[in-house]
Amino acid sequence: MKLVLGADHGGFDLKENIKEYLKEQGIEFTDYGTLTGERCDYPDIAKKVAEAVADGTFDRGILVCGTGIGIGIAANKVHGIRAALCHDCFSAEYCRRHNDANILTMGGRVIGPGLAREIVRIFLSTGFDGGRHAVRVAKIAEMDK
Repeated sequence: MKLVLGADHGGFDLKENIKEYLKEQGIEFTDYGTLTGERCDYPDIAKKVAEAVADGTFDRGILVCGTGIGIGIAANKVHGIRAALCHDCFSAEYCRRHNDANILTMGGRVIGPGLAREIVRIFLSTGFDGGRHAVRVAKIAEMDK
């Protein structure tokens, strides 16, 4: 799996922690920034990550801002993106199983690193159930044209 990460200054510390987790697990990734904790605008990061997932350069993405809300709204503006805000394990599992989410968003000021690591593990290891859910995802894709 090809994975891309991004965060603004509000999500920088959590993104860095997630990077350490991914390294520990032997999961390769590319970091699209921010590469420092300096202030930046989350729509810029979301756009870079979302476009790279949408065009197939990466299979999935993880985005982090202060709450996970703004960066997810921005990512979902890119055609073909299904970004899901998850702050619990159940949502992380079902955003993949039922919605085939291709970007996970989280809030660096909302959850701690231990829970974030577990959410990432679930998001990356859970497949899409297809079936009746594929019909619904197709309807979402039609709305996105």
